[in-house]
Amino acid sequence: MFAGTGSDVGKSILAAAFCRIFLQDGYHPAPFKAQNMALNSYATPEGLEIGRAQAVQSEAAGIPCHTDMNPLLLKPQSDHTSQVVLNGKPIGTRDAYDYWRRDEGPEPLQHVDFRQEVCQAFDRLAANYNPIVLEGAGSISELNLRDTDLVNLPMAQHAKADVILVGDIDRGGVFASVYGSIALQSPEDRQRIKGIIINKFRGDLRLFEKGRRMLEDICEVPVLGVVPYYKDIHIEEEDSVSLEQKRRQLAEGKVNVAVVLLRHISNFTDFDTLERDPRVNLFYTNNTSDLQQADIIILPGTKATLDDLLELRRNGCAQAIQQAHRNGKMVVGICGGYQMLGLTVDDPDGLEGSITRLPGLALLPIHTTITTEKTTKQVTFQFDGQNCQGYEIHQGVSDTDEPILFGEHCIGTYIHGFLDNPAVINRLLSDYVDTDQVETLDPQAFKEEQYDKLAAHVRKHVDMERLYQILTDD
Repeated sequence: MFAGTGSDVGKSILAAAFCRIFLQDGYHPAPFKAQNMALNSYATPEGLEIGRAQAVQSEAAGIPCHTDMNPLLLKPQSDHTSQVVLNGKPIGTRDAYDYWRRDEGPEPLQHVDFRQEVCQAFDRLAANYNPIVLEGAGSISELNLRDTDLVNLPMAQHAKADVILVGDIDRGGVFASVYGSIALQSPEDRQRIKGIIINKFRGDLRLFEKGRRMLEDICEVPVLGVVPYYKDIHIEEEDSVSLEQKRRQLAEGKVNVAVVLLRHISNFTDFDTLERDPRVNLFYTNNTSDLQQADIIILPGTKATLDDLLELRRNGCAQAIQQAHRNGKMVVGICGGYQMLGLTVDDPDGLEGSITRLPGLALLPIHTTITTEKTTKQVTFQFDGQNCQGYEIHQGVSDTDEPILFGEHCIGTYIHGFLDNPAVINRLLSDYVDTDQVETLDPQAFKEEQYDKLAAHVRKHVDMERLYQILTDD
């Protein structure tokens, strides 16, 4: 298990790296995270929903993703509530306070034994794969949540997992965070922590040699590696924290693509392939001036369509998008963004909150109703004569049977991964650049190359011989 001193220390990326390393070394690994909180999700081949990070890790492991890799997914709908997805299917919405107490709450959640569910999922996975690469969540030292913790040391106990503690040196305070995380564990759990990895190091590694020895002395746990920060390896991110680094500005000589920065943005990995295209300058913004000056505007997915649509009207982005469209700019809507581009969005049962109806931006002739039934499936579609792939995850029905709806310089679709397809990208850029002169990258081949680069990077800086010894000592 890769557990962390906090959130965003690099657990997901290291888990993906070791999934690929174990695959390269002849093993049959699989990823596992008992409970995940994320808006970035993915549809399995069976048409069920898991966190995107585990889908990425399964790709690194060379196997199809499955709900047993992430049996419990929490999708925040507001500051206080989340949709609960169990074994790939939504079972209701729960207030955070009630969820963590678990002894109270609305049907059907109050009678679900979540610990049993996640342990059974792990057991099924462990019967078919070896090793299992577990990922913890947040910090392992949240003592107030220990009794209800499903994903960190209690899960490691069930799995009989060796725990590698990951600390982020880039944020500072790594000695205190690593030592404190270990010191606050029970004696039994301290014994389970077999190694430390220091992540996101910048500068000359030789400068940390003394620090490495000091950390081993005070923690009495070996430091297995110090992994440098990298910029030239591209692995899909799960946390929207990374979007703060992508709020770039307009650039001359490229096609400027503005992704509208929504408060509840989901599945922002939809734009990774487009962002890497050398012809494109892609950035996230809710600045109305930038939106009007961009060549292409994309409204992304959201977990709260009506709330984000209302906010777009309040902050002026809705009007800016409509004006840009009138000026001939291309507007693309994906999933929740597609719903916003229609005439109306209705939520008669209040599934998303207190707002039951809003007018859309009226760029596409559709009406959408938010429904209790959730669509999750992988899809294939034709675009400009090319076979394309994607997936759908949405809670709403629009009154059209078209998988992709075209308007006047406007495109809407429920398909995530829509922009991972070269045919779609070339059509989108065709009004701005000569698409015949550029060979677009195969997204899957690019991903495989990145997993191999990540594995090589981690191998170089982690004592693999010692890590394998830890795994085989039991």
